[in-house]
Amino acid sequence: MDRAQKEQVVEELGQIFESSGVVVVARYEGMTVAEMQTLRAQMRDAGGAVRVAKNRLAKIALEGKPAASIADYLTGMTVLAFSEDPVAAAKVADAYAKTNDKFVILGGAMGENALDPAGVKSVAQMPSREELIASIVACIGAPASSIAGAIGAPASNIAGILSTLEEREAA
Repeated sequence: MDRAQKEQVVEELGQIFESSGVVVVARYEGMTVAEMQTLRAQMRDAGGAVRVAKNRLAKIALEGKPAASIADYLTGMTVLAFSEDPVAAAKVADAYAKTNDKFVILGGAMGENALDPAGVKSVAQMPSREELIASIVACIGAPASSIAGAIGAPASNIAGILSTLEEREAA
């Protein structure tokens, strides 16, 4: 890798560290190519990505970035999992770590906040952006459906009373 390629990698990593909602650092020593491809596919499905980079280049890219606190985790065979959604990468990484003992979460960063492995697990348990939007929409829609039910209730009560009166007259 020549100097120009290294500069390009540092710039790409810098963009990742600035634009990502969460960055998770994990050790992947001993994982097969198939296992890594499975992790990449799961991360892609969740809207995130996985990147293996030289630790030295990643440390250079971290200088002056909000996620600079993760530089201490960059030793040995490390992989970066990241996503714009502040929860997606942590959820996938945590779920994958449960199924594969070779994938060990070292920590991460959420903006300027450093995360230890327990912090990454806590972030993974938070609802995703889509889940939050769905619950907000449900909260907004609930009063409207209650109002519609309340408006429709007197009409159905009157219809029930009228049918009862008709049955009495017929009998």
